Amino acid sequence: MTDTVVLHVPATPSAPTLRLRPWNASDAPALVEVYRDPVLRRWTVSIVEDEADARRWVQVQQRGWATGDRLAFAVFEAHPDADGPGREGRLVGNLVLKDVAPGKPSAEVGYWTAAYARGTGVAPRALEALTGWAFGPLGPEGLERLDLLHQVDNAASCRVAEKSRYTFDRVLPAAPPAYPLDGHLHTRLRAEA
Repeated sequence: MTDTVVLHVPATPSAPTLRLRPWNASDAPALVEVYRDPVLRRWTVSIVEDEADARRWVQVQQRGWATGDRLAFAVFEAHPDADGPGREGRLVGNLVLKDVAPGKPSAEVGYWTAAYARGTGVAPRALEALTGWAFGPLGPEGLERLDLLHQVDNAASCRVAEKSRYTFDRVLPAAPPAYPLDGHLHTRLRAEA
């Protein structure tokens, strides 16, 4: 299944085409570079210090696809003539649909954006593509609601949620160590997609 899922986000006047596809081992060097960003490290629980860490991280994403419960996409700026793996431009982000289970009507979305791509619309554009796929006929069956969670002090994620039409639902209590502060829960329903 992972070889067949590739999502494309069309270019806009101010932003390039995006290509979303499952992670593979060749992404490890770019992942190490992106994880050098202290802002990214602040908001993620994963530790990626070197290529060995990156390969392990990619393997976790691949296992998620194999089991069908965690569907992670590497997000790349696409070259205009990109027809296959390895033809992407630079890595600009990660999107994940997690806690997917047969018969469960909801799942959670998560994302991060590389430092050099922040503020360019990558996250909301890519999240909109993932949302459309998740609620569409080629995504997991039976999803009716997607949840997006972030800490209350992550204003950038709140803006992405709002731009992507994820409605603020409520404040969630802190859950240390992963979420040391209260969080926001945003939701999007299939009917809104």
